[in-house]
Amino acid sequence: MTFPTKVKIVEVGPRDGLQNEKETIPAAIKITLINQLTAAGFVNIEAASFVSPKWVPQMATSTEVMAGITRKPGVIYSALAPNMKGLEAALAAGADEVVIFGSASEAFSQKNINCSIAESIERFRDVALATKQAGKRLRGSISCVFGCPYQGEVGIDAVVDVLHRMRDLGCDEIDIADTIGVGTPHQVKAVMQRLVQEFPADRLSGHFHDTYGQALANIYASLEAGISIYHASVAGLGGCPYAKGATGNVATEDVLYMMQGLGIETGIDLNAVVQAGQFISQHLGRKAASRAGNAIAAKLASA
Repeated sequence: MTFPTKVKIVEVGPRDGLQNEKETIPAAIKITLINQLTAAGFVNIEAASFVSPKWVPQMATSTEVMAGITRKPGVIYSALAPNMKGLEAALAAGADEVVIFGSASEAFSQKNINCSIAESIERFRDVALATKQAGKRLRGSISCVFGCPYQGEVGIDAVVDVLHRMRDLGCDEIDIADTIGVGTPHQVKAVMQRLVQEFPADRLSGHFHDTYGQALANIYASLEAGISIYHASVAGLGGCPYAKGATGNVATEDVLYMMQGLGIETGIDLNAVVQAGQFISQHLGRKAASRAGNAIAAKLASA
């Protein structure tokens, strides 16, 4: 098995990582964080979410954040848009990529957004069409691929069905997400090997949470299946409000350290990411959830 020689890391900390924080984070802090991540070399940053502030209060400053960041040519700044109202706001704010989402678990879909998987994706049809007409990238995210907090196991056929639906909406990239972090390497490799038969491998991404400490091992298993795009969150920020006990996304610093050890190119300055992780963690008043990040920060401090 030959690993990819280069991978794309999609930094999701500013959106997926911060959205569930209880204390309101000022737009200026988010802007500083995104600017630090841009300077570190990321080519894709999930920066905002245009959802109702009633549901996700933390994202209420998304328009301000998108207006305040220093954009670098060639960098994709992504935003979630669950409906046409959200899409209009995302496009007005200058989002380069619009993200839509659906679950592979029927139970999760019903509990989360009160409708079936098929209905949930059908709701995105107008958003997908308008995104394409605006000349923007469209990314689809499939949650609960490796397990669901309500129904337990999720069958591979259900995942393939959602993948096909998102493909048919015109998604340029599709995220395969372990929302509650229950996946293990053998399972992940088998699922990814099946999915690359259904959709181009270079347009599939792995989005892993570290609830059970399996995220890095699952990324390794995905590399073996030929996946070359991964989502990660600076300082290990994040979680899922609908999944009890689910911890944050895999920490970007840990992923970068592993890629460095494997000789896989990322184009990202690890030390710069460590500093960004320490910055946001200090603001939040807690230690970063990245082992590599904290180890490197301690080393840099004593140098």
